Amino acid sequence: MSDRKVSVLGVDFLHTTMAGMIERLKAHLERGDKTFVVTANPEIVLHAQDDVAYRSYLEKATYVTADGIGVVKAAGMLGQPLPERVTGFDMFMALLDIANERKYSIYLLGAKNEVLEKTIAEINKQFPNVRIAGSHHGFFDWDSTEIEDEIHSLQPDMVFLALGFPRQEKWIAERYDKFSKGLFMGIGGSFDVLAGEVKRAPIFWQKIHLEWFYRLLKQPSRWRRMLALPIFAGRVLREKRKQRHE
Repeated sequence: MSDRKVSVLGVDFLHTTMAGMIERLKAHLERGDKTFVVTANPEIVLHAQDDVAYRSYLEKATYVTADGIGVVKAAGMLGQPLPERVTGFDMFMALLDIANERKYSIYLLGAKNEVLEKTIAEINKQFPNVRIAGSHHGFFDWDSTEIEDEIHSLQPDMVFLALGFPRQEKWIAERYDKFSKGLFMGIGGSFDVLAGEVKRAPIFWQKIHLEWFYRLLKQPSRWRRMLALPIFAGRVLREKRKQRHE
């Protein structure tokens, strides 16, 4: 299995398909490896460019995958195509399916308490063999060691963080060395989607690569975050021009 990387504005993405990524993570789980996965969209790439500390968190990750179609298109423009999007939500669901099949244990960290409870109920309903070792909502004292101590004690096979970027990557990176095993992955708003609080874009919108536009229509308050897309595109174009003159 190739570990080929593709660099987009300084962030190294694994050259993989969704199926290939799931097989790779399945192998890590079977071996009991410790693994840190980041699913990065254009907003995350921009933040990594502008924030040295955050960039160091991504560099600590075992794998960074292309969560947004913008990253896939940028990689193609820069002459290093990526096969497809490898999104956080789809990976989350696939890993829950594996956990259900293998009776793996998971820990959930993030979201409001009521959303977390709905997420747990939905996992119990859809994936009855998954062992939920523990959980905690996303509002906690950052400096407290209570959550990491609990995770260290419970030794779950997978830890999913729905804290949103940059908090979820920061939390994992700053504590990663303290754990001996487990797959750690930040999954943004995936708890909200699984709990039914937020509707994911229909397959049609996903296939025409306009999932971001569907989310904007449903949540107009996201417009500020969407400003990252033209900024990202501008930086990719500058990088492409730079390549031509080298």
